[in-house]
Amino acid sequence: MKNIAILTGGDSAERVISLKSGQVVRDNLPTDRYRTFLIDIQQSDWKDLDSGIPIDKNDFSLTLPGGEQIRFDAAFAALHGSPLEDGKMQGYLEMLGVPYTCCDGYVSALTMSKHNTKLQLAPYQIPMAPSELLRKGEPADMERLLRLGLPLFVKPNDNGSSFGVSKVKTVEALQPAIDEAFRYSNEVMVEAFMPGREFSNGVLRVNGEVLVLPVTEIIPESEFFDFAAKYEGKSKEVTPADLSPALTQQCRQRTGKIYELLKCKGVVRIDYILVGDTFHLLEPNTIPGISPASIVPQQALAHGWSLAEFFSLLIEESLRPEA
Repeated sequence: MKNIAILTGGDSAERVISLKSGQVVRDNLPTDRYRTFLIDIQQSDWKDLDSGIPIDKNDFSLTLPGGEQIRFDAAFAALHGSPLEDGKMQGYLEMLGVPYTCCDGYVSALTMSKHNTKLQLAPYQIPMAPSELLRKGEPADMERLLRLGLPLFVKPNDNGSSFGVSKVKTVEALQPAIDEAFRYSNEVMVEAFMPGREFSNGVLRVNGEVLVLPVTEIIPESEFFDFAAKYEGKSKEVTPADLSPALTQQCRQRTGKIYELLKCKGVVRIDYILVGDTFHLLEPNTIPGISPASIVPQQALAHGWSLAEFFSLLIEESLRPEA
């Protein structure tokens, strides 16, 4: 039986989502194959949530009451935001030889920055919305931003779950939206609005081969896929999406291409806007939500896997020698 550390919690605004994701993984992993521990990673305080016992960071081990020492065979990535989705944790795990179920530190740090991800993919003809990056403490050129046209989306450059995201329809609303986004990040991306339908597509490796999951259409009750739409049931998600075979193929091929261009590992969710008959990239999510309300579990089920099979595949893939 393998000992699995389910990494959860975290330091960011997404902590509440991480805790839910971690519990879903634990609830669904087969207990005859895996012994699971929910490990809360909160700044320098790392502990087993069941016992409250701290992790020994010298070797990432846990000593239970009675003296049993647990060494982990793998770490399951269920922690959104820092310090895992931005790549900080992976270097530590690699130095100790602990496999993990997500992208490596470089790819995670790259994709945590929406702006840097766009720069990385720009040479490969991936359609994306025009955007500008703002840095805290530097004056914003409002004329330049408004050349992108209204409405605009204003987003923290390195945060998830739609925290701090605003849709700006008027000139007067732009600066307050920028100020709100700066509450969550030292960098803010201002992005042109793209009218169209919103879609999301999960992708992972199975036995070393890229496997793209069914496509989901997201129909939010609000004007965009915000926190309430993602986690409070304020959206309708259709999996598989109602698309022509040609559009389905375009989306899935683009998803596989982006996954390989970025050298991703584990499961990644890639979000799009369909403008006309072209899928435009919104962003990749290297640790997508896996709570009951999340999209990737819906896609895994539509593919024909149970959540037990899906989560087990992620662990076993991380344990492959070439993974």
